[in-house]
Amino acid sequence: MDGASAVPNRNGGLMLGKLSTYSLLGIEAHAVEVEVDISPAAMPRTTLVGLAEAAVKESVHRIERALVNSGYTRPIDRIVINLSPADLPKDAASFDLPISLGMLAASDQLNSDRLSRYSSVGELALDGTVRPVKGVLSMAIAARDKGMQGIVVPVENGREAAVVEGLEVIPVGSLTEAVGYFAEQIPIDPLAFSWEDAIEELDRYEVDYADVKGQENAKRAVSVAAAGMHHLLMIGSPGTGKTLLARRLATILPRLHPEESLETTRIWSAVGRLEREQALMATRPFRSPHHTISEAGLVGGGSIPAPGEISLAHNGILFLDELPEFNRRTLEVMRQPLEEACVTISRAMGSVTFPANLMLVAAMNPCPCGFRGDPKRGCNCSPMQVERYIGRISGPLLDRIDIHVEVPNVPFRELSNKTSGTDSAKMRGDVVVAREMQTRRFEGQPAMVNGRMSPKQIRTYCKLESDAENLLKTAMEEMGLSARAHDKILRVSRTIADLENADQISAAHLSEAINYRTLDRNYWQ
Repeated sequence: MDGASAVPNRNGGLMLGKLSTYSLLGIEAHAVEVEVDISPAAMPRTTLVGLAEAAVKESVHRIERALVNSGYTRPIDRIVINLSPADLPKDAASFDLPISLGMLAASDQLNSDRLSRYSSVGELALDGTVRPVKGVLSMAIAARDKGMQGIVVPVENGREAAVVEGLEVIPVGSLTEAVGYFAEQIPIDPLAFSWEDAIEELDRYEVDYADVKGQENAKRAVSVAAAGMHHLLMIGSPGTGKTLLARRLATILPRLHPEESLETTRIWSAVGRLEREQALMATRPFRSPHHTISEAGLVGGGSIPAPGEISLAHNGILFLDELPEFNRRTLEVMRQPLEEACVTISRAMGSVTFPANLMLVAAMNPCPCGFRGDPKRGCNCSPMQVERYIGRISGPLLDRIDIHVEVPNVPFRELSNKTSGTDSAKMRGDVVVAREMQTRRFEGQPAMVNGRMSPKQIRTYCKLESDAENLLKTAMEEMGLSARAHDKILRVSRTIADLENADQISAAHLSEAINYRTLDRNYWQ
């Protein structure tokens, strides 16, 4: 029988407690059966088995004191706690609550029919308070998929777990409250959840492109990038607004679909990044790691793999400021995730895959000093120095970035202009229209966008008008573009045409896309 139960011995006493909980591996929750056996012994001793890591082993003493401080009796016998399956690593304090309930069931201090129908997770304080844990959303999904009627969770995790439909979520604040619910002495209503209310409450941004003075050309490039999920590189002197533009990009992307929101929330929940009592992620994530970040910090890692910044940016934006300052080897590990929209980390215990469908936005100075092309501040960098500076970024990584755009200094007359420029609402409207065209084009592939088109799809959907074909041929010959750059120009051209609701790609669309290949035009000369 699933869930929890207490098995009687021959004398009628309850000596074995069984109940259901979950262990997080990556962002996936795996079912774990907690078995607690209590039997007389000359020397009382508590033993925990089942591939428990240090965080779980240390919980034994905490659980025993929580039981006593909550008014229950600690069994003065030999206690064996088994976490099954034995080959699944268990490394979290979320086992505190189910183990304590199992000890009470095995010592005849708790008996309830609910023990077989409800799972439980939670960390215990010494006074019996139930503390929040990571990954509750994934655990609630696993409980529903296992056929459980409900799950008992810490109060702070309640709204997060309540997102899962078809499962009763019971929030508790203490061990006493959890025992009272299982013993049917304390009535606790399952938490209700409304997607509409949650989106209305959480889907808000504090920034807007109206805050950005000037830079209309850069805003146009940002709109194109957002419309087709094209990776973007901004090049400009310090203070021109590159970071300002990047931090507002999420405001023009389409709203998260419920499936995207759930998947993003699972990742943030697994690493404990959700705000207290936050139900879900309703806005697209924006991650901006420092250039000193390690490979494991960027892509994920650890003895039991955990998501990195790439996965935290899933369905959102990963912004890498001062791109050439990042360790080259660290940047190279991004190549596979950018191509496959996922990260696979292999360890001796197996491999874990994290989703990583993100939009990469990077920024860099035009030269080592940062003032190349600045009309007011001189630059003494030689072409060789500029080439070496840009060469810190590998060609294969640059090849994966569709749009290169220069961000110039903003003249004073534009900075002092009281009239706001293009705002996020207008830009988002254009992006949504282009995305709707792509949805119809790639029918049956809901997550497909122009920036992810395969060579076969490019040949099918990127039809050029005759004058556009001649323009592309000339550009390829004069700029010496690679085959990969050729495909990227066509992808971006298709998105520009979508923004104008055009079926075919014209010379104007293609010309704009070619202008977004700054680093292909011998930039350092």
